Amino acid sequence: MGYVMRVSLGSIRQWHWISASVCMAGMLLFAVTGITLNHAADIPAQPTVRSIEEKIPSSLLQPWLVDDLQPAYLSAEIVAWFYHEQQITIPRHYRSEWDGDELYVPLPRPGGDAWLAIDKQTGEFLFEDTDRGWLAYFNDLHKGRDSGTVWRWFIDIFAGGCIVFSITGLILLWRQSSHRQATAPLAVLGILIPLVIMLMFIH
Repeated sequence: MGYVMRVSLGSIRQWHWISASVCMAGMLLFAVTGITLNHAADIPAQPTVRSIEEKIPSSLLQPWLVDDLQPAYLSAEIVAWFYHEQQITIPRHYRSEWDGDELYVPLPRPGGDAWLAIDKQTGEFLFEDTDRGWLAYFNDLHKGRDSGTVWRWFIDIFAGGCIVFSITGLILLWRQSSHRQATAPLAVLGILIPLVIMLMFIH
């Protein structure tokens, strides 16, 4: 029986340090950005705005608008032209919508925002990009704002690792509580403090 308990305890310890190792960088990132988000109004920020007002060459515009249709997506040639000639990156998966003769393409991203409006008749376009800085970038990663599918999957997996880390930590505390008298009171205090704050100070 003692051997089984030792193996079980060793297994829990192994899961605890493995989950801690996997989640270490993520926990540090989310802890720091939790502080910066909590004090976002107190941290000065100087967004930079870049605007471009130009015209798409008719040689690219006309083949895209065959038979006066309103295609939902820009042609690959126009996307490449924006990238090489205007340094505007349009992601592979993007949304677009028509407003009369104008195609509007929102281009949000962590730490900034951008949009592109194209006049179908003339090929004239207006592009505006707002960069709010690295702090806003990491804050948006914390919230999962416009960060893509892969990052959302990372957050889910990271959260699962944190749950494993927390549960195995509680099990280890419980099993060793007889040797450390302050363990149980501190664990209860860790639960009571946020609960009391939520009930009494959050309205």
